[in-house]
Amino acid sequence: MLKKSFKIAVKALRANKLRTGLAMLGMTIGVAAVLTMFALGTGAQQSVSKDVKSAGTTLINIRAGNFTRGGEESKIATGLGSATTLTTEDADAVRAVSGVAHVSPVSRMRGWVAGGGDRSYTQIYGVGSEYAEMYDWGFEKGKFFKQSSVDSAENVAVIGAALRDTLFPDSNPIGEEIEIHGEIFKVRGVFSTSDEEQSQMAVVPYTKLQKLLGVSYLSNIMVSADQAGNSSQVATDVIPVLRSRHHLDTARHSSAPAGLGGLQGGSMAGATPDDFTVKTQASEALTKGLNTSVAAFILANMPQMDQVNLQEMSGTLSRAGQTMTALLAAIATISLIVGGIGIMNIMLVSVTERTREIGIRRAVGARSYDVLMQFLVEAVTLGMAGGVLGIILGFLASFAITKTLDWDATVSPQAVALAFGISAATGVFFGFYPARRAAKLNPIEALRFE
Repeated sequence: MLKKSFKIAVKALRANKLRTGLAMLGMTIGVAAVLTMFALGTGAQQSVSKDVKSAGTTLINIRAGNFTRGGEESKIATGLGSATTLTTEDADAVRAVSGVAHVSPVSRMRGWVAGGGDRSYTQIYGVGSEYAEMYDWGFEKGKFFKQSSVDSAENVAVIGAALRDTLFPDSNPIGEEIEIHGEIFKVRGVFSTSDEEQSQMAVVPYTKLQKLLGVSYLSNIMVSADQAGNSSQVATDVIPVLRSRHHLDTARHSSAPAGLGGLQGGSMAGATPDDFTVKTQASEALTKGLNTSVAAFILANMPQMDQVNLQEMSGTLSRAGQTMTALLAAIATISLIVGGIGIMNIMLVSVTERTREIGIRRAVGARSYDVLMQFLVEAVTLGMAGGVLGIILGFLASFAITKTLDWDATVSPQAVALAFGISAATGVFFGFYPARRAAKLNPIEALRFE
C-alpha cells in the first residue's frame, strides 16, 4: 500500500513541476538553515579552541637548570646553573600527570640554515611529533613529521613561512633540501603562525638534533594542559614528579608557586632547590623582566587568575553560542513554517483538483484511511524531497563557511539525520489537515464535482 501510494505521489508531484518546486523551496531553505546552524556552532567552537591554543594559554614550559634574577631580595637562591638535567624519560614521566594533553621534548640551537641559494641565521628547534598540535600550527604546504621520523632520527624538517620566504621565495620548498649544522635535511612542510619568532624557525626531530649536537639531554620540555584553566595546577603537579625522578628532597614549602621552579621550597624548608624551572606561558608573559619579589607575588595568584580567565572564556563562549543558536534557530523555524505552509497550500489545491478522483477511488472500494494515507504520503514525499535538497545546500554552505571564515565547519551525521527527520515531520504535520479533508469527502458529492 505504501509503495503504491509513493508511486502515485511522485506522479502527482511531477504533474506540476513548478508548483512542486516552489512548495519545496521553503523546506529546502529551512533544512539548510538547520545544518548551517550546526556547522557554525562547531566551527565557532573549534576556532575559539584554536585561538586559545595559539595564544599559548594551555602551555607549560619546563626548562633545565634554575636561575632567578633578584632572588637575594626574597631569600631565593640564584645562579643554580646545570642545564643538562632534563631527559626524554622525564618527558615520558610528565605525560602521566593528570590534566596533561600533549608533551614534546625540545632541543634547540642557533645556527645557519642554508637552502635555495640563500641562508639565514636563525633558531633550529628539535621537537617531538606533538609540537605542532600544541601550538595549533596551520600548514600552507606539506605536513608535520610523524613519530616514526622522531624514533628513527630522520633528516626531515619543517620551516616557518618567514624562513620559507627567505630561502625559497619563488618556489615550492616541499621536497627541497636545506643544510643545518653540516647535514642535509629534506623539507616536509611549511607552517604558518602568528608568532613572528616561530615563523623564522626550522624544526627537526629532537632525536636528530641531539645527535648533531652530541648530547643526550633536553633544553626543555613543552607541555600542554587539556584546558586553559588547568595549566597552573598541571605546572604544580609536574614539580614533585620531576623532583622525585631527579632524587631531590620531596619536602617543599606548600605555598611556593610553581612558576619560580620551587626555589622557595629549597630556601624556606631546607629542601634541595629544583634543578629545573616550570612556568606557564601566562606566568612567563606576566613576569617577563620583573624583579623576583614582584614576580613571586604575581605567580602566587596565578591559579586564581587561570580560573577567572577560564570562567570568563567559558561564559563568553556560552553566551555567544546561545545567541548564535537562538538566531539561527529562529531563522530555521521561520523557514520550516513557511515551507510547511507551502506544502499545506499545495496539498489543499491538490485535494480540490483531484476531488473527482477521490470519489472514484471511494466508489470502487477505497476506505477513508486509504485516501488519508495517499495524501499524507504525498505531503511527506514533498517534505523529504525538500529536505534532501536542503541537506545538499547545507553542505555547500558549510564548505563556503570553511573557505570564507577559515573555520572547520563540519556537518555531523547526527545533524543530517536530524534535518532529514525534521523535513519528514514537517510534511506529516502540515500535510495531515489536507489529507484528513480528502478522507472526509462524501463519495457521491466527490463524483459530481466538476
